[in-house]
Amino acid sequence: MTKSIAILGASGYTGAELIRFIATHPDMHIQALAADRKAGMAMAEVFPQLRHLDLPILCKIHEIDFSQIDLCFCALPHATSQEVIRDLPRDLKIVDLSADFRLRDPAIYAQWYGHEHRALDIQDEAVYGLTEFYRDDIKATRVTAGTGCNAATGMYPLLPLLEAGVIDPEDIIINLATGVSGAGRSPKEAMLHAEVSEGVRAYNVAKHRHLAEFDQEFSKMAGRDVRVTFVPHLLPQNRGILATVYVRGDVDQIYNALTGRYSGEPFIFVLPPGEVPATQHVRGSNYCHIGVVPDRAGDRVMLFSALDNLSKGASSQAIQNANLMLGLEETAGLTLSPVFP
Repeated sequence: MTKSIAILGASGYTGAELIRFIATHPDMHIQALAADRKAGMAMAEVFPQLRHLDLPILCKIHEIDFSQIDLCFCALPHATSQEVIRDLPRDLKIVDLSADFRLRDPAIYAQWYGHEHRALDIQDEAVYGLTEFYRDDIKATRVTAGTGCNAATGMYPLLPLLEAGVIDPEDIIINLATGVSGAGRSPKEAMLHAEVSEGVRAYNVAKHRHLAEFDQEFSKMAGRDVRVTFVPHLLPQNRGILATVYVRGDVDQIYNALTGRYSGEPFIFVLPPGEVPATQHVRGSNYCHIGVVPDRAGDRVMLFSALDNLSKGASSQAIQNANLMLGLEETAGLTLSPVFP
């Protein structure tokens, strides 16, 4: 039976990406699209690349009849999501793409986001949406909290190694480079073409909010406190993330731990030894590519992880989780090949 879907925040990048994937999904139908500031507009006016699709007119959230909705994607800004979701029907399945329900400890959330959480009861039931590690919990939950795109890129190569105990948890460095769409669609001076093009810069050094996700998930997996060094960089490109991770351990043990953990996973590919992934090879897809290369220093290994921040880092990962929550085939609608060149 086809499932009826609502998307809140459909006029943003992740909203458009949700629509792009659901358009070819065999078991989902878009019943409602909400974007309060653009209510009354057709999606073709907001995103002309979607004009070939038969989509509902954008509306305000309160105009949606949620009794007709099987699952709602919430692609609203951070801090807005929790207040909106708090007022939605309590039997509605929800996948939230914001940061509002990612952190389990309310005090940690307040520390990193600067205000108290306003929907603590929902935060208690939300499951972290890193599908490959929380699959069973996601199947059983009503609310899934999508991961941060940078966080997912760093976690995919590292979580299996912390789980297997094959790296030094006190010596992890993550250098990550990401495209500008990760900052969202709202106008920002620092994201203007003239401000971004022809240059690369580090940003939010030592204070990026995805550090809280790293702390939470790495420490849980290792069974002890893990605090990594993380430096994100802004690339003059639209989309895609490449993480370069430096760890201490044996390269063969590391490679075997990764290939063993991801054997059978449909969307995570560990490349042949020595091969390095690139963002253009996962662009617009739900795939993540991981590379393992020994450093010339004998006990150091370089890991590489590439995914699309709007897809596997946000919207297509959200659909992967929704498939599980709705009892659908996990890969349904998600096997589109990357767009290249």
